[in-house]
Amino acid sequence: MHSAAALRSFLEKQLPSALEILREMVGINSFTLNPAGVDQLGRFTADCFAPLGFTSETVPSTNPLFGSHLILSRPGTSPVNIALISHLDTVYSPEEEARNDFRWHVEEDRVYGPGTNDIKGGTMMIWLILTALRELHPDVFERITWQLLWNSSEEDTSPDFGNVCREVFDTDTRAALVFESEGRFGDERLMVVARKGRATWRVRVAGRAAHAGSKLDHGVNAIVQLGRVVERIHALTDIKRGITFNVATITGGTALNRVPQEAVAEGEFRAFTPAAYEEAKAALLALAGEGDVRSVADHFPAEITIEIQAESRPWPRNPATDALAEVWQSVGAELGQRVGSEARGGLSDGNLIWDMVPTLDGLGPWGDHAHCSERTPDGAKLPEYLEISGIVPKALLNTLAILKLAEAK
Repeated sequence: MHSAAALRSFLEKQLPSALEILREMVGINSFTLNPAGVDQLGRFTADCFAPLGFTSETVPSTNPLFGSHLILSRPGTSPVNIALISHLDTVYSPEEEARNDFRWHVEEDRVYGPGTNDIKGGTMMIWLILTALRELHPDVFERITWQLLWNSSEEDTSPDFGNVCREVFDTDTRAALVFESEGRFGDERLMVVARKGRATWRVRVAGRAAHAGSKLDHGVNAIVQLGRVVERIHALTDIKRGITFNVATITGGTALNRVPQEAVAEGEFRAFTPAAYEEAKAALLALAGEGDVRSVADHFPAEITIEIQAESRPWPRNPATDALAEVWQSVGAELGQRVGSEARGGLSDGNLIWDMVPTLDGLGPWGDHAHCSERTPDGAKLPEYLEISGIVPKALLNTLAILKLAEAK
């Protein structure tokens, strides 16, 4: 193994600079629907990596409401390339950050702030790794072609980022490494080797309006029918098989003296395997058609329509990902770090790319409370944070694993 002690010492010396980069990134609001902020963060990110020899390219999102995707490239002396992936956007609007006074704040071993855990800390981790490789292993740094990619809208639906990656990846792409935060189980670091797929759906019920006082028997109550449908949707959840359905919003009706003629529900479902995903989708769509709520007067039925709004495919366990995880686990064993793996319910860019090239996720540092901005005095609510003491050990693990990956024949 390369000198872990020398590498650890270098990373520790670079940590203040890395945290300063992270502090400036956290200070830029990059809410998905703030494209100016997303693009500002993209420019700052490109500036951070320019001293390492990276050139930048931006790719406009296909959605005009979003900022541009960012690609940083550094050609090597060989065609072998490794892709490192993060994203620019967060879930916090400027108004939410101001309302909850959610900003950069260091407290003991934690740094709080928007994106510290998801995923600006991951971008900082990429900078640390490449800085260490350039300084201590320049032969590898110069030989590998590095491709760094940032999604501008990972927190929303961003199917076009997968196409951006397809333009970059080729047969010499050894791995795509995604820098979402690591999982933890006790003192065991968990790499992400699979993720659920997700589909969002909308159920619309058409009933028949009627006067609620004098013609109730002619009406078909769309809200009542929708209530029955969402109970059936909820019942499709199968925790043991990793299938989850969530009914998220319901709207309907117009006036208290009118039988509602329309009601709408929206939600999502998720599943780990392609088979379970397709089964869940089929079961949902099978609920469409004629309803069982009818008018008393003439048995006119409610009509149920169901549409899939957006989809992200499952990322199932697969041999290519497992082989990458074994590299990290073997390096962890040499370092005395316990490294395991997990399947995670949330989505990442790994869902878009796992079948293009070998993909591993969870390479960012550890933190918690992603997507949370509120804090209460009793600690019942805590905002997103990053664990400072975990940064260097994780950077050490990642750097040595990437070295092993780069030197494999």
